[in-house]
Amino acid sequence: MDDEALYPIGALAERTGLTVKTIRFYADRGIVPPTEFTPAGYRLYNAEAIARLELVRTLRDLGVDLATIRRVLAGETTVAEVAATHAEAIDLQITLLRLRRAVLRAVAKRESNPQEMTLMHKLIQLSEAERHRLIHDFIDDTFGSANGNPEMADLVRASMPHLPEDPTPQQLEAWIDLADLTQNPDFRAAVRRMVAYQAKERAAGETTGLHHDLTEAVTTEITAALEAGITPDSPTAATILNTLTARYAETFAKPDDPALRHWILERLTIANDPRVEEYWRLLSTINAWPPFPNLTPIFTWFAAALRSH
Repeated sequence: MDDEALYPIGALAERTGLTVKTIRFYADRGIVPPTEFTPAGYRLYNAEAIARLELVRTLRDLGVDLATIRRVLAGETTVAEVAATHAEAIDLQITLLRLRRAVLRAVAKRESNPQEMTLMHKLIQLSEAERHRLIHDFIDDTFGSANGNPEMADLVRASMPHLPEDPTPQQLEAWIDLADLTQNPDFRAAVRRMVAYQAKERAAGETTGLHHDLTEAVTTEITAALEAGITPDSPTAATILNTLTARYAETFAKPDDPALRHWILERLTIANDPRVEEYWRLLSTINAWPPFPNLTPIFTWFAAALRSH
């Protein structure tokens, strides 16, 4: 291209792929004015003007607004700075589009009514910090300042839902259900009762904590019993129960007597709320953790065996 040559607007349109109307629009807005005019008033453009037009076209194709393009051409900002800013904006748009897609898929799967779809859309629009505030509000309301089981409170606070940018319908459904569960007044009241009971136990000198080894032992013994079809009121169940109460006596430094069995049953009755397990199952789905084990049948069997023997 001849740097000194001047081109009429028609030739410019052929070279840039822009329409004559568009070139005139940019000229009238002062974005790419003509280099000069012929005596008859026709617009002429040189090579520099063509380069500016091609830059404008590229930026517009990338979604950059005219105000920003004007700043680039005026030297007030650089193409690199504009590119970085718009890349971030596109990332945000992509994230929102993915979330909207997840909402629509979940709505289709659940056959949601308009009210549930609206709620789902509102919840998905929350930032991760806002989602975490929902969970922290639930924890503050249920655990509060009660000195019940600090280890469990710390575990719940450390286990926040992290919904990915492109959630599966299952993850989105789990988040909707988790938000609903943590706002449920009856569930909150049940958790507060658990915490109050643990606080009373702690005040009486009982050991709280998580006791993973004991839970694993109970799970192993009773899972085998369930698989073997052993009923809680059978003689075989009595033998299994003796083994488990002995483990409890050892863990909590208590005599293995009827009082211990009443104490274990009380603990199970208060703690064995299926919604607690549901809370952890939903959290595991959202965070793509390994599936949370279904302990409800195990502790239900344990409680029934204690009542029978």
